[in-house]
Amino acid sequence: MTTYEIRVKTGDKMGAGTDANTEIALRGSSGKQTKSALLDNWFKNDFERGKTDVFIIQDETDIPEVTEIKLRRDKAGLFSDWFVEKVEVTNQRSGKTNVFPILRWIRPDVDLYFGRYDVSLPQFDTRLQQRSAELNEKRKLYEYEEKTPGLPVQVKNVPEDEVFSSSYKIDLLQRKYSLKAGKTLEMIFGDGSWKTLYDLTGVYSKTFGEPKGMQDWESDISFGWQRLNSANPNLIRLCTHIPDKFGVTEEMIKPFLDGLTLSQAITDKRLFIIDLEILDGISLVDGFVCPIPIALFFVNSKNQLLPVAIQLFQQKGSDNPVFLPSDPPYTWLMAKMWYNVGDSNYHQAITHLGYTHLAMEGVCIAANRCLSPSHPMFKLLAPHLLYIIAINDRALGFLVSPGGWIDKTMVVGSKGVVELAAKGTSSWRMDVEGTYPEFLKERGLYCKDGKILPTFYQRDDSLDLYEAIRNYVTKYVHLYYDTNDKIKDDPEIQNFGRELSMPKSKGGCGILGVPFKDGKFSSAEDLILVFTSVIYTSSVVHAAVNFPQYDTYGFPPNYPTKINGPPPKDKKPLQEEEVVKALIDRATTLDTMIITKILSARSTNALGDFEVNYIYDPPAVAIVEELRSDLKNISSKIHERNGKLERGYEYLLPEEIPNSISI
Repeated sequence: MTTYEIRVKTGDKMGAGTDANTEIALRGSSGKQTKSALLDNWFKNDFERGKTDVFIIQDETDIPEVTEIKLRRDKAGLFSDWFVEKVEVTNQRSGKTNVFPILRWIRPDVDLYFGRYDVSLPQFDTRLQQRSAELNEKRKLYEYEEKTPGLPVQVKNVPEDEVFSSSYKIDLLQRKYSLKAGKTLEMIFGDGSWKTLYDLTGVYSKTFGEPKGMQDWESDISFGWQRLNSANPNLIRLCTHIPDKFGVTEEMIKPFLDGLTLSQAITDKRLFIIDLEILDGISLVDGFVCPIPIALFFVNSKNQLLPVAIQLFQQKGSDNPVFLPSDPPYTWLMAKMWYNVGDSNYHQAITHLGYTHLAMEGVCIAANRCLSPSHPMFKLLAPHLLYIIAINDRALGFLVSPGGWIDKTMVVGSKGVVELAAKGTSSWRMDVEGTYPEFLKERGLYCKDGKILPTFYQRDDSLDLYEAIRNYVTKYVHLYYDTNDKIKDDPEIQNFGRELSMPKSKGGCGILGVPFKDGKFSSAEDLILVFTSVIYTSSVVHAAVNFPQYDTYGFPPNYPTKINGPPPKDKKPLQEEEVVKALIDRATTLDTMIITKILSARSTNALGDFEVNYIYDPPAVAIVEELRSDLKNISSKIHERNGKLERGYEYLLPEEIPNSISI
C-alpha cells in the first residue's frame, strides 16, 4: 500500500466552505490511477473557509509523482458549495510533492480534473470539454453592460467571486464615521466658515496627520511641483507655440524667463503648457463656477518648474486677464487656487476614475469571459484585477451617486464627473495613455537623461517601473508562446482580443488602441503591449494618482475642489480675508479630509507580493522572482535619490504600490 498526504486549502470567499461529501483520485503520467478516496477527518469540521486540511489516504497503486487529480463533491449538507484554492499531494514513499492550483468552485456531481500547476494553452489541453463548459458558465456570470451612456462597460451583475474576501474588509461608511466620531475632531472643527488661513493649519490632529501639501503651499515652487509630482501629473505637455486663444505676449512673461526670449524658451524645451479645454460644457453644482483654464510653466535655472501665466477661461478678453507672478500676491494666489479647481475636478473624473477604475473593469470582465483559469495569461493578469469590480461597485455607489461625496465637495458634482469621465475615456487608447512611454512621447516629455523637466520624478519612477513590468511580461509571454503560431492557434487569447477591441454597440469593451489587427493577435509583441498596459495601469498608474490624495487635497487651499463666489475678472489687489471667504466650509473640509485619507490608505499587498498565488509553474515562478528583484533595485534607486533631495517623491516606491485597484 502507498500512503499519500493530501493538503487541501479552501478559499477565502463568502460561502467557500462546504459540508458536502468530497472525493479525490490521483493519476500519474503513465496513466496509473488510484481509486476515489473520501476526504474526511473524523470528528473534525473539514473545509472551513480559508483553512487548510490534511488527509492521509492509502491505495494499492503507487504513483511516485502525481501529475493529475480528480475532485468530486455531492450536494449533501446545508452548505454544499465549495471553493478550493489549491491541493498539494505528496507520495510519502517517493517523497515527491506536487501542487494543483484550483482557484475554482467545484461543481456538484461532476468529475473535475486538474493537472500539475494547472496551466496550459487551450490547444494543448487534454480536458478541453471541461474547459469549455467552465468558460460557458463564466460568460453567464460576467456580462457587459454600459450602465451609464458614454462610460466604459461594467459588469451587469457583480458575481459572488468578485466581492471582498473576509481578509479584506472595507466599508467606506464605517471608516468614515470611525474617523469622524471623535469629540476632539468635533471640537476642533466646529461649524461655519474659516476666519483666517491660520485657522486651517490647526485642525490636523494625530488622527489625520498634516498633509504634505500644507507645506509651502502658497509658493510658485509648490504649484509647479504639483504639476509633476502630485496627484495629477498627466496634463502637462511641452509647449511648442502659444495658442491664439491664450492672451500671453512675449513682453508679458519676459521677466519670468531667465533672460530668454519666448522662442528661445520653446526651442530649449523649457516652456510647458496645460489646457483644460475638456472642462467646457460640463454640468456644475448650482451656485458654483468651474474655470476652464490654460496655464504656462517655465523651468528656471535651478531646474524648478514655475507658473508664469494663468488664464482662467478659454478665450482671451478684457474680463479674462492673464494672471502673472508679478500681480498682487493674493490676486496671484487666488488665480492659482482657481486653476486648481479645474485641475482637481479633472483629476478625480478622468485621471483617477476614468483612466484606471473604469478603463480596467472591462478588461477584468473580458479576461473572465474569455480566458480559462488554466490559461497562463489569465494567471498573469488575475492578481492585478483583484477587487476592481468590487471597489467600483462599492465606491461608485457611495462617492459618485447623487448626494454622495462628489456632490458635496466637487464643483462638477456627480453629474459632471460622469460627463467628464465619459469625455476622457472616449479617447483613451491602450497603445498611448495605457503605454507610458508613448503617453510621454505624445506630450513631448519622453526623456531618460533628465534634460526635459529634471524634477519630474513621477515620470522617472514610472518609466523604471513600466520597463520592469514590460520585461516581466515579455519573459512570461515568450515562455508560453515561443512561436507566433501558438498565438494564432489559441482561441481563448483571440477571443480576449476580440472582446477588448469590439465596439460597445456590438457587445464588446470598445477599448481603442488594442493591437488586434485584421481581427487577430499576430505576435508576441501584441500580447506584451496589452498585458503590460493592464498590469501597469492597475498597479503603478493607479498608485500614482490615488495615494497622493490626502497630501494633496487634505489642506483645501492647496488643491480646492470648489471655491465660493466668482473667479476674479481683473487684477485688483485682494486681501487674505477674501481668499479665506472663498474656501469651502468646515464641514465640507472635514468630509474631504476623511475621504481622501481613506482613499490614500494602502490595504492590499505590494506589487509582486500577490494576495492570491496563481503561478506555480517553476519557470514562471522564476520569472516572478526576477520581477521582485527588479522592483527591489528600483526601490533602492528611489531611496538613494530621495536621500539627496530636500523634497523627495515616495508615492511610487514599489513596496507602496498595490497589485491592483482595490481602493
